[in-house]
Amino acid sequence: MKFFFLILLVYSFPIFLQGKLDWNQFRGATGQGHASSELPVVWDSDGSNLLWRTKLEGKAWSSPISTGSEIIVSNARADTSGNKLFLEAISIDPKNGKRNWRSILFEHNDLPRIHRKNSYASPTPFYDGNRIYFHFGNLGTACVEKNGQVVWKKTFNYSPVHGSGSSLVAFGELLLFSADGADNPCLYALNKKDGTITWKARRTSNAKKNFSFCTPLVIPAGNSFQIISPASEWCFSYDLTGREIWKSNYRGGYSVVPRPIYYKGLIYVSSGYDHPTLYAIAADGIGDVTKKKVRWSTGKAVPRNSSPVIVNGLLFMVSDAGVVSCLDALTGEVKWMERVAGSTSASLIHAGGMIYLTDEEGTTYVFQAKPSFILQATNSLQERTLASGMAYENTLVLRTENALYRIGKLNKAK
Repeated sequence: MKFFFLILLVYSFPIFLQGKLDWNQFRGATGQGHASSELPVVWDSDGSNLLWRTKLEGKAWSSPISTGSEIIVSNARADTSGNKLFLEAISIDPKNGKRNWRSILFEHNDLPRIHRKNSYASPTPFYDGNRIYFHFGNLGTACVEKNGQVVWKKTFNYSPVHGSGSSLVAFGELLLFSADGADNPCLYALNKKDGTITWKARRTSNAKKNFSFCTPLVIPAGNSFQIISPASEWCFSYDLTGREIWKSNYRGGYSVVPRPIYYKGLIYVSSGYDHPTLYAIAADGIGDVTKKKVRWSTGKAVPRNSSPVIVNGLLFMVSDAGVVSCLDALTGEVKWMERVAGSTSASLIHAGGMIYLTDEEGTTYVFQAKPSFILQATNSLQERTLASGMAYENTLVLRTENALYRIGKLNKAK
């Protein structure tokens, strides 16, 4: 009975969210880039299928999320002198793009150095059906009510390299995030009620470059669950108490960004920089599984930043240079490979049999999720875009360097 209660508790939210709550975290309710409804295929910056555009002050590359009645973004902006940094939460009305509220969560007088492609608000928030959790790496973690009222705020002392990027994940009573900085890399698990540390899992590795930015993924494992947490040189699996179950090596890999995906017992993970390799690893191992559980791997056109997606047994991924590959997810067989986009950082989205790829120039390419390449549409917003998009009902929400867009057609009352 206890086991079935656990299944009900954990899987009822967020795995099976539909419609307005389709996108409560980075890469949606499943954490793997799937929307539950069809999205618009054609739009442009001049108004075709453009419901609204809301200008955002500051700069942030976190993805928008939904609580159902509102769209939530984290943000970073400096004061007029450029010497003080404000890290904040913003609520947007989906109907018209107007701001409901803004809550400043943290203020910093010294702006730490970050990578030119990073921002001070790159990790994506998480909504657990009750409260919203914001993470800015070592600059602060906070829990807020849906009206923006702060429940708790914490800072955790670690030293990221190039800034922070790992989004947090709520699972049961835990808040999980990677802290793979210059020293003592680990996975944090917080008590989401008050932000206290429940446990920290130290990386059992000796990587030459410890820093990575990967968001963990929780998957089912027999009668329990595994936390899949890629880091520099190793992909780690932990149980819900922080005990290491298995690990698999990708020698020399570091600065790992793409979130792992899971399909039919296999974990798919990119090794990151400098020469990314995609590995398909069976998730049923114990200990060092490098030589036992890697089912296939490829080093061709593998992303360093964008996360892949699997549709009907086909794995789609886009390299940083915009080359898209379609592979058989179980065997690694290449079905097709095409240069589609320009430089790309955003993760892929699947909706209604279509794959949505937004490159760094703000152009979204829509192609069919099939074993042959069929480009359906090319749509340009003509604004720099590194953030991954989100689905809201049957519309697409995109964040550019300067604004938030909602794209689609409103349902007309009958």
